Amino acid sequence: MTALELHQRLARVRPEVEVIGFEISPERVRRATEQLEAVRAGSTTFASDARVSFALGGFETPLPAGRRASVIRAFNVLRQYDESEVGDAWSRMVARLQPDGVLVEGTCNEIGRVASWATVTSAGPQTFTISLRLAELEKPSIVAERLPKALIHHNVPGQPIHALLSDLDRAWQHNAGVGVYGATQRWLASVEALDAGGWSVLGARSRRRLGELTVPWAQIAPA
Repeated sequence: MTALELHQRLARVRPEVEVIGFEISPERVRRATEQLEAVRAGSTTFASDARVSFALGGFETPLPAGRRASVIRAFNVLRQYDESEVGDAWSRMVARLQPDGVLVEGTCNEIGRVASWATVTSAGPQTFTISLRLAELEKPSIVAERLPKALIHHNVPGQPIHALLSDLDRAWQHNAGVGVYGATQRWLASVEALDAGGWSVLGARSRRRLGELTVPWAQIAPA
């Protein structure tokens, strides 16, 4: 479902996009391929000709004919690894990208409403993004339990990621009054407060309205 939903969204802006879902479990690849047959038969809400397929593989993302991906999305994969293995996993995936390709590696909850990720290129990690469903959000630091493996053990006092989440919580609380205009306006005000307070907030306002906050990786890299 993740691969099909991803293709459905990307195809709106890049009709030629192709999505390949890799899995190290042969059984899961078999089951996904069988489910894809229902898509091809037109018995689902997905396009029957969606350019989606599944294959056996891991961090090496073995695309056929030596092809290289433009984007690799790896979510909820490195959670089961030791932090010491993250750098090698990043390197293996980035090595399979096109020269200007990007690895998006992170973690989300079961329905994707609390998420965070790092974008990584051949030059190393570039940015860190938090993405939250703003409706009924109590405090932004709920994302602490869904940080990427490279950060989750560093959310302690004295570390940059802890400072970011603490500042974000304070800004969210300080702008509680703005909430009468909606959670989106409260979030925008909170992000603007971070930007004014010294954090280098990146990205377009349209992305922030979706509940996103992006900062340079250098600002939250473990000290």
